[in-house]
Amino acid sequence: MFHSRVFSYLFVLVTLVYTVSNGDAKTKKSKFVTTLLDAQWDATPLVLEVAEYLKDENVDYYWQFVDSIGGLKPPLNEIGNDKKRYDIILQHAAKLITPLQVSLLKLGLSLHVYSPKVEMFAQIAREHELPDCAALADIGGDYICDAQSLHKAIQNIKEENYVRNEVFRVDTHYPGSENRTIAVVLYGELGTPAFQTFHNILKSEAQQGSIDYIVRHFIKSERDHKLRLSGYGVELQMKSTEYKVQDDSEIKDDRSSEDASQEDDDIELEGFDFAKLKSIFPDHKQQLDKFKQHLEESSNEMAPLKVWQFQELSLQAAERIMNAPRDEALKVFTNLAQNFPMQAKALVKTVVSSELKKEMRRNQEIFGATLNLQPSDTALFINGLYYDVDVVDIFGILDVVRQELRTMEGLHNIGLGNARLSSLLSVDFSDSNNGQEFAMDIRDSAINWINDIEKDSKYSRWGTSLMDLLRPTFPGMLRQVRKNLFNLVIIIDPLNKETRTLLKLVESFVIHTAPLRVGLVLSASSSSSLTGLEDAGVAMVCAFNYVSQKKDPAAALNFITTVLGTAKGGDVTVDHIKEQLVKKYSDDPNYILGEDSDFDFGRKLSEDFIQRTGLNSLPQALMNGIPLPAHQLNVDEFEEAVLSEVMTQTPSFQKAVYKGKLQDGDDVVDYIMNQPNVMPRLNERILSKENVVYLDMTGTATTSMAIQDLLKLTPRDMTATALENLKYFMSPKKSEKYYGMTYWVVGDLYCPKSRALLIDALEYMKSAGDTRVAFLPNVDGTQDNAINKLVLAAMEFYNDKTTNTIIEFLKSDGDKSLLPKEILTKESSQELSLKMLRVYCQRVLTFAASARGIIANGRVLGPLNENEKFTVEDFSLLERFSTATYGQKLKEILDKTADEEGDISSNAIMKIVSLLVARPQSKSRFDIASETDQYSVIKLPPNQPEKVAFDIVAIVDPVSRGAQKLGPILQVLQEVLNCNIKLFLNSVEKNSDMPLKSFYRFVLDSEIQFNEDGKQVPGSIAKFNNMPQSPLLTQNMHVPDNWLVEAVRSVYDLDNIRLENVENNVHSEYELEYLLLEGHCFESTTLSPPRGLQITLGTERQPVIVDTIVMANLGYFQLKANPGAWIVRLRQGRSSEIYDITSHEGSDTPLKSTDIKVVISSLRSNIVKLKVSKKPDKLGMDLLSEDNENNGIWNSITSSFSSGDDGEEEKLNIFSLASGHLYERFLRIMMMSVLKQTKTPVKFWFLKNYLSPQIKDFLPYMAKEYGFEYELVQYKWPRWLHQQTEKQRIIWGYKILFLDVLFPLDVKKIIFVDADQVVRADLKELQQLDLGGAPYGYTPFCESRKEMDGFRFWKQGYWRNHLQGRRYHISALYVVDLKRFRRIAAGDRLRGQYQALSQDPNSLSNLDQDLPNNMIHQVAIKSLPQEWLWCETWCDDASKSSAKTIDLCNNPMTKEAKLTAAMRILPEWKGYDDEIRNLQQKIDKGELDHDPALEHLEEDVETITTQKTHDRDEHTEL
Repeated sequence: MFHSRVFSYLFVLVTLVYTVSNGDAKTKKSKFVTTLLDAQWDATPLVLEVAEYLKDENVDYYWQFVDSIGGLKPPLNEIGNDKKRYDIILQHAAKLITPLQVSLLKLGLSLHVYSPKVEMFAQIAREHELPDCAALADIGGDYICDAQSLHKAIQNIKEENYVRNEVFRVDTHYPGSENRTIAVVLYGELGTPAFQTFHNILKSEAQQGSIDYIVRHFIKSERDHKLRLSGYGVELQMKSTEYKVQDDSEIKDDRSSEDASQEDDDIELEGFDFAKLKSIFPDHKQQLDKFKQHLEESSNEMAPLKVWQFQELSLQAAERIMNAPRDEALKVFTNLAQNFPMQAKALVKTVVSSELKKEMRRNQEIFGATLNLQPSDTALFINGLYYDVDVVDIFGILDVVRQELRTMEGLHNIGLGNARLSSLLSVDFSDSNNGQEFAMDIRDSAINWINDIEKDSKYSRWGTSLMDLLRPTFPGMLRQVRKNLFNLVIIIDPLNKETRTLLKLVESFVIHTAPLRVGLVLSASSSSSLTGLEDAGVAMVCAFNYVSQKKDPAAALNFITTVLGTAKGGDVTVDHIKEQLVKKYSDDPNYILGEDSDFDFGRKLSEDFIQRTGLNSLPQALMNGIPLPAHQLNVDEFEEAVLSEVMTQTPSFQKAVYKGKLQDGDDVVDYIMNQPNVMPRLNERILSKENVVYLDMTGTATTSMAIQDLLKLTPRDMTATALENLKYFMSPKKSEKYYGMTYWVVGDLYCPKSRALLIDALEYMKSAGDTRVAFLPNVDGTQDNAINKLVLAAMEFYNDKTTNTIIEFLKSDGDKSLLPKEILTKESSQELSLKMLRVYCQRVLTFAASARGIIANGRVLGPLNENEKFTVEDFSLLERFSTATYGQKLKEILDKTADEEGDISSNAIMKIVSLLVARPQSKSRFDIASETDQYSVIKLPPNQPEKVAFDIVAIVDPVSRGAQKLGPILQVLQEVLNCNIKLFLNSVEKNSDMPLKSFYRFVLDSEIQFNEDGKQVPGSIAKFNNMPQSPLLTQNMHVPDNWLVEAVRSVYDLDNIRLENVENNVHSEYELEYLLLEGHCFESTTLSPPRGLQITLGTERQPVIVDTIVMANLGYFQLKANPGAWIVRLRQGRSSEIYDITSHEGSDTPLKSTDIKVVISSLRSNIVKLKVSKKPDKLGMDLLSEDNENNGIWNSITSSFSSGDDGEEEKLNIFSLASGHLYERFLRIMMMSVLKQTKTPVKFWFLKNYLSPQIKDFLPYMAKEYGFEYELVQYKWPRWLHQQTEKQRIIWGYKILFLDVLFPLDVKKIIFVDADQVVRADLKELQQLDLGGAPYGYTPFCESRKEMDGFRFWKQGYWRNHLQGRRYHISALYVVDLKRFRRIAAGDRLRGQYQALSQDPNSLSNLDQDLPNNMIHQVAIKSLPQEWLWCETWCDDASKSSAKTIDLCNNPMTKEAKLTAAMRILPEWKGYDDEIRNLQQKIDKGELDHDPALEHLEEDVETITTQKTHDRDEHTEL
């Protein structure tokens, strides 16, 4: 009945439309734009991607999945239907992970996040040149293809001759096999019989302890298509049509490859879902198509708006969204943002309610105050974690969501409800002490204070008010306040002569009245039997005390440095000390140093103090109790380290003074020492933030106690089982209903040190309260285990007296007579517990037999070193540290939610801590506050309220670039996650212009799609349906920062798309050419970037594939890579002759490897940090120095390429760039004009980023025909450099910002020539022009055409004042002395100035020429003779005859099209154009197809020459 009513309505509507449309014989065909992006590598099997996904969830899942898939009958690879194979894979994965995690897995498969990792293994296999086997095992370089011979091959390995395989961090080891000597790597494809045969054998060998078993995916079967990518955006930006920039050449579309663009789907249009309507009314498809056509024609054209109609567009869009049904609100939001130029006309009549305006304005005030967000800003919060939508990519969001879901489901499984769960997730454990390091209390009599700022007269002129801290000072200046704000304690061995320079620095702090209170702790033997006459250390202490009393502590410090200075060539002796005492003081040295000396005190105090610091080596320094890094305690770095720590701590003092927490009447030292980061003692094992390990307690406990079942458990399940079954010694609870601290003490009680550790734990438990202790026996099985068993029995029969009984029992070394009968009778029944806990300690904790350690609330501290002590004081420190880090915060939340969700168990506390504290804490969490959320907030509740739900909050202007990207992401997250979404609309109150001038699609699917036959579709594409046909559009790709993509197929000009001029739909195909490896490089001593340093990336077989140059800005470099294992090196030549790489971070270098290896295994960014240092004999040399021309870098590099010293400069190096077919047509003509005017060999350098596929195909033919070289250079705009959003401005930026890194160092001079220029002279003349020491030369703007004076902006206002009489230069032609340019760091200066100016959207209107002209006072410009550039707009007709180049400048007065101007101004232009056209016709006819130049078409670096061909290793694309 419902369907019939709907159709009745539709029939009337369609009939009406049919009648109307028949009246118009001319109908427009709806056209659309489609774009896709493929990777360079083939599609990877989904089963392998699933395996790697599961590995990152839990390595045990990986191996369970491998076994599960391996057991399939028939094998997975024999199941022909893609959909069936996909369903089977997901069914097996679903046995291991939760339904919500399966949903995320589907999204991960859609994005192919693990395909690069699978391809990485394939690259490693190719590099090893493996034999042609279905599967094989690599044993130290021996390849075994026959599975039956595996066991024998492993048995025959002789360890002394065995060379272990290189193993990377990304490799997957069989559980428990990681540290074994012999590694066996299986190369095979999961799901094939061959793989399973090898796997079963190697798994058995690993379980027997013979090998370290590793799997690397190796795909033998051919794959029929490249990997289709998603997770990127495509923009069609409306272009200005002020100047005509379209080529009039006829375009022939090859219809044969349009399959991707011809998928004319039945889309939803104006609220009608035509696909659904056709399925409901299949007999009326013709009428529905007619109705759809009418809607397309009536809705896809844009109406111009008046200026006043722009004003409320953002608010009107918000009103439209809020009026939509809740279930449709996100769709409406996304549609409005992504198609705004077409939607604007329908919004202007929307009336905005006053309630929406009022609520939005109030919320904006709150966002500004709490989140520093302004109207139009976009922000995304996932469980309180902030993400900048402009920067973050979907791959990063997926990683975060996976981590959050693991934590949330873990907490949910503990039994926490959503209220508690949400509160716990919002806790930030990353900044427990406001960023302060832990400190030690320095109010100790062991410290000999050298000065006292508050009491010493030398500081009497300083102000005593702490308010002086709030006064502004110059950067780096220390404020002189007469308070002991900064207390520096130096701990030294007074006999170590190497500390003398350090003490002299400390002495200078005192002499020069630095605002530091300095104290000294002298480490000497505390033995009371030693005197100063027998031991030099004791003598130094006695002498120091004597001089301090006789004169003052400053003199005593000077005495120590003097003694250390006199002991040349040997150790400090008692005689040296006596000699100085006699020399400076009249008293008898024997009296001062002897047995009855009054000055022999403080040695025991010093020893106790040093022990409490937990610092194992000397010297050490503490600033307000915080240890300074030991590696900075040298004469070069110490002063800077002290100053840096003072600057770090100053803001906390300022804040305390400002808030009144620290006042003039307070004791400053007491205030400092009462802060929560100050501990009674320090212990690096407890306080270190590095390598902190927590047990995974999220497993499932087994109820079976059979030994065979227990041994099969995974580590996480074994931990869960132990947690459920362990018994405890417990202190009486003081107030809580749970124990806040749980300690597991690990050890073998046969060993006295283990007994001492357990005694200290129990003694601490008795005094602390709210603590429980369990003992885990870690025995080796060969000793008497009676003590271990009796302690286990005592935990089973625990009562109030048991703790004291066991302490006495342990102190007596195991006197059984001290134990009650019920414990003794249970000794024999502890054998199973003993055995299982021993296995647990050695398999899960990876402790060696008898090793000691402590597990504190799941945190593993150990194994302890042989002589390492862990005393009652350390347990106290550990509890205080734990309370400060997380304990207090957890207690507050649990108490607050106790009434709603009830009590919690002690085991649950352990699980909560291991879940929350162990997760990465790199970002802060925000609580998003708002006044109301009724009129301007979209609220979408979770689909399953009973399950864990994400809190997703977005703040966005509905008609902003952020909204275009955010809409599709929110839609997919809502589909994939169980989430509570709040979308705050953050509109601009008044728009002065069209707020969005682009169409946008974000390519993202929640799951892989299959067709009706069960075949997997290639993947997602961006599709712009129902587009307006008259506007001129330019296409931009918005990809993650580390992706380098290029267009590989496009018939039409993607820079100038006008659909009314297009016969069919516009389709383009892009390829992910490279994944960037980015990095930062600094000199290890000066921490300054090594400018000009060349870094290469390659493999063992091909050492140099790409290279790059280090920038001075942040020491930044980028290298183009793809999935695989790569070697980073300094380039052979001057770079490697002067420098060595001394350290590196972010690499995957295997143990004992001499090379720096980097693994590219992800679509996400990979960043490495390098430190280099000069070789000892090259300290005075500079990479860019001119001092020795014969040995300079230029000759070093050039020698690789030519025999003569100036070989490279014998050719002309011409740089240009173009975007769009018209400018590429101009570019060809410019090249022709250059070649016709010179006899010098020419090499063209083109920016590859924006070239069309057509010109990249054309250039090899042209290079062969006219005998020139060319190279395509490429550079990704660095993420830290302010991004431009308009393509034209990005291209301008490439003209000027990266000249120092775009070209190899052997290119000494480069001439930039605009694409729309024609050359009439030999550019060799310009190349040889003397630039007078300037790094570059530009031609000034002509001033001879007087009628254009009104357009000469540089003659007035800012530019007139800035230039101070200098000329303003045009950027159409310039010559760069790259040698000079790099030496004066011109590129770094230009980028620095650009970064400062580009924040203002009104600055740098003409970026490529405004920037060098703005920097003319810092980076000089040589003004070229005027005849080097003539353009009709600015130069008079009389000067045209002497012009050496003619540029087709835009004319702001006539707005003449460039093609028209070219034919009118340049008589030779048509001849050049015809010559190029003839060459193209030859190519189209196939007349040149035999040309060997075609071999270079597919090369990454396209260098084609008839003069000379460089070796690939020597000359690569930068």
